Amino acid sequence: MGALFFASMNLIFDSHEDLAYNMLAFRRNYTHSVYTTRTLEEKTQIPRQNGSCLLGIPEHRQGNIAATFATLFATPARYQAGEWDTYIYKDYEEAHKLYRDQLDLYRRLEEDDPENFRIIRSATDLNLHLSKWQNPEEVRPLGLIPLMEGADGIRHPDELEEWWALGLRAIGPAWAGTRYTGGTGDPGPLTEEGRDLLKVMAELGFILDISHMDEQATLEALDLYQGQLLASHSNAKALLPHSSSNRHLSDQTIHRIIERDGVVGIVLYNPFLQSGWQRKDGREHITLKHVVAQIDHICQLAGDAKHVGIGSDFDGGFGLESVPAEIDTIADLQKIAPLLEKRGYTEEDIRSIFGKNFIQLLNNALPK
Repeated sequence: MGALFFASMNLIFDSHEDLAYNMLAFRRNYTHSVYTTRTLEEKTQIPRQNGSCLLGIPEHRQGNIAATFATLFATPARYQAGEWDTYIYKDYEEAHKLYRDQLDLYRRLEEDDPENFRIIRSATDLNLHLSKWQNPEEVRPLGLIPLMEGADGIRHPDELEEWWALGLRAIGPAWAGTRYTGGTGDPGPLTEEGRDLLKVMAELGFILDISHMDEQATLEALDLYQGQLLASHSNAKALLPHSSSNRHLSDQTIHRIIERDGVVGIVLYNPFLQSGWQRKDGREHITLKHVVAQIDHICQLAGDAKHVGIGSDFDGGFGLESVPAEIDTIADLQKIAPLLEKRGYTEEDIRSIFGKNFIQLLNNALPK
């Protein structure tokens, strides 16, 4: 990549990618290009079950995507999608093992393949990582900030110190509902165990991810939690007027996140961009203008561009078939920049949305 072209691209921090889940459940090798993975999978059932791949280290570099909140995720057995869906847990012990296996995978990737993967544990790690990405001649690994999506893998808050020592830095208490909180499809408040979890998380310095939490639980958590927070992959409910899901963020919740100096990562999943969209509808009518509308909605509520970013959720149970028409791989996130510019966003605004907001959040949250 030429130095001038490299310098013209904004650095992107993606706040949600399900890397370990795909590596273990579907045996994807993310050192391959997206196109290699698609070729390897084209005669399998994986594209039908999980969507066609959008992620690969070559495309991260091509698109100047420097880091991601890399998830630990497994499906509760009650939400098993079919017989093919075997990466599930029936109880907290099984959840603990699956989540721990994924964190161990990230640790092995860093140890065995440091040119491609690096775990970011501290502000010092972050700034060293950024220095590499600001030089096109450097080897530029993908930065990984481990994020647990759904806290069933934490058997008791007493375990949090061990998870921290292993490199976990962010926790979303819900995917569906958990014993800690109401969640997507399972409305409800924080439980007493959930309040205990948040207390210990704050003491240790974890980032709280409110994505997937039910609004009742989220609003209480925003009152209780004094640490740094984000919504790693959530869109504004106001732009999805026909959706009855508790998955999306009300303007009330967004205002509260802004007041707490949090950041919302916008999801590039078509049903979260247009109410009622289904894969059979095709993707030609969903465009990056829908994504920009979501970004702009957050900015209008905030009065600035300091509280929104991109949380692609790519390879998160969907793929190429379910993303806006202009997206072929994750490298195409750069196509959002000129659309923001046309809406009147400055270069500094775009830098903030693409990466600086999450960089600032991490500098505030991570140990020095």
